Amino acid sequence: MAAKKPEQALVEQWRDMLALHARTQCELDRALHRHGLCASDFEVLDVLAEARAVDGICAYRVQEIAERVHLTQSALSRLVARLERDGLVERGMCSEDRRGVKVALTPKGRSLHGEVLPVQREVLTRMLAGVSSGSP
Repeated sequence: MAAKKPEQALVEQWRDMLALHARTQCELDRALHRHGLCASDFEVLDVLAEARAVDGICAYRVQEIAERVHLTQSALSRLVARLERDGLVERGMCSEDRRGVKVALTPKGRSLHGEVLPVQREVLTRMLAGVSSGSP
């Protein structure tokens, strides 16, 4: 059997990555649904849980969150609005730039994040086991 063309191997590697992402996303959505969240909801909560306090507030600007969760600005805005309605995050004006909006976890959001964090990490561990060794 002839060796695969480098381009074809690259395409197959890309498709394997996409398939792994899709399977992992579905598993995360399934596991987090019991807690009223989807994978994207959790990603936003997880990013906010990592925020460092500035002026006593642990928050990120919406643009900073968008860079880390790989959502469009409009999709992220809708997601943040939904999380805010559910009492998990709160939005406020950015003190450095009055046009900017900062988002922070509420106590309810921090509590739910702590409850769901082990669930998300277990799914990632299960789904991504062996990936670093080269097997998808």
